[in-house]
Amino acid sequence: MYSLLRMVRLLMSNEENRNMNGNNNSGSEEARDSMVDESRYMIYCENLVKIYKTADIEVVALQGLDLTVEKGELMAIIGNSGSGKSTLLNMLGGLDRPSAGRLIVDGKDLLKMSDTELYKYKRETVGFVWQNNARNLIPYLTAYQNVELPMILAGKSHRRAHALELLDMVGLSHRKNNKLSQLSGGEQQRVAIAIALSNSPKLLLADEPTGAVDTKTASQILDLFRELNRAIGVTIVIVTHDRQLSRKVDRVVAIRDGRTSSEFVRKISYAEELANLEASGAGGAIGTMGEDSHVELAVLDRAGRLQIPKEYLDALNIKARGKVKVELEEDRIVLYPPDREETNSKAAVN
Repeated sequence: MYSLLRMVRLLMSNEENRNMNGNNNSGSEEARDSMVDESRYMIYCENLVKIYKTADIEVVALQGLDLTVEKGELMAIIGNSGSGKSTLLNMLGGLDRPSAGRLIVDGKDLLKMSDTELYKYKRETVGFVWQNNARNLIPYLTAYQNVELPMILAGKSHRRAHALELLDMVGLSHRKNNKLSQLSGGEQQRVAIAIALSNSPKLLLADEPTGAVDTKTASQILDLFRELNRAIGVTIVIVTHDRQLSRKVDRVVAIRDGRTSSEFVRKISYAEELANLEASGAGGAIGTMGEDSHVELAVLDRAGRLQIPKEYLDALNIKARGKVKVELEEDRIVLYPPDREETNSKAAVN
């Protein structure tokens, strides 16, 4: 009897074979249309699956997740506890391996890497900023020594100059000789960011980087991420449950039940909005995520599936039924409950 993992891999293999070896011209055309230029992306996830196995239980943490992140982008991934965002972060960082699907980071296929290649990837390509400072910092070392340590382990030259430069970039050159107990929570997180950048990674992953600090400090940390993204071009992915992060990033991807469910995209980029405020002389902070500033887009995966926002399903009591009527009406697809009149209850997906 097949395990769940073996069944998933078999189904995905059959799907790839159908795409590559179609029996008719239309199948070949669909395969060509589905080809994506992966070189433009820092992160390319396709039909990503992760299954955790114990003696008697198999838990599917990611269920065919699709995600792309362009090189040099600053974006956020949000989701409730159990949505799969932490699982995705661990795989992007090389801390865990996918069960199936495709995961390409900076042109490297993480599913095909050997242990040695994966070690090199973690050391040279990706940097981590954790919410828990105990994972970021060694308490008996100074800020400068913490930043220098990864460079020592990597055998890099000019370590002192680079460490001091990074501390200056995060605004802590004056605290270089202070130890963990002498730094505030926000300062510790800034040192953690400098450590993550010490080996010049192309991808910076931040796991709830503002979760343990107050609102003002959180805003300062997010401003720092934006400045680093602009100044050195590093791709930054912030994983969080805090939707207010969208004020500082132009794209937010929501994950639900192990799949990308929707994206929130700014109508006007944060940098443009900030410039407009400064030009007009208007004070105050930029607003939070909402209808006026963002467009919410449902994500359609390669199989044609999408996740309808939960509040829409609840409003029409559709989820409890498990089925909907689907009709094509001019330029829109219309979904409505099977046991209610079409004129009384509709949910339109443009």
